[in-house]
Amino acid sequence: MRAVIQRVKNASVTVDGNVCGSCNIGFMILFCAVEGDTEADIELLARKTANLRVFEDLDGKMNKSILDINGEVLCISQFTLAADTKKGNRPSFINAMEPITAEKYYGLYCEALKNNGIKSVETGEFGADMQVALVNDGPVTIILDTDIWKKG
Repeated sequence: MRAVIQRVKNASVTVDGNVCGSCNIGFMILFCAVEGDTEADIELLARKTANLRVFEDLDGKMNKSILDINGEVLCISQFTLAADTKKGNRPSFINAMEPITAEKYYGLYCEALKNNGIKSVETGEFGADMQVALVNDGPVTIILDTDIWKKG
């Protein structure tokens, strides 16, 4: 399971000309479930996301989590994070989880973020052609991958 976490001042996602999700200060998350992921990965990723300390304290050090600042989340499904570019120039998405389970895991991850204390979690539209706008703060962009933690 992969997530690209961007610390943002604000972000929004538009489908067919209509804003369907947005957030203010917090995270814009691109989420991808890959073959072999389990529901246990969802909780692991949500807990790590909620406790990730990338917001500045009074001394200007990244010491605060999104929970500490009462930040918001915009989470967007992004199967292209499963891209395999080992051969040739055209990415393969064979490692992306099949859509029915991927959509379920996307919903469960968003719920797990709320269960881990994030009060505002908005989403894009799974499988839609989306336009994403954001103001990356810092910029701070962190890639989380549950496979790395499992390898220990």
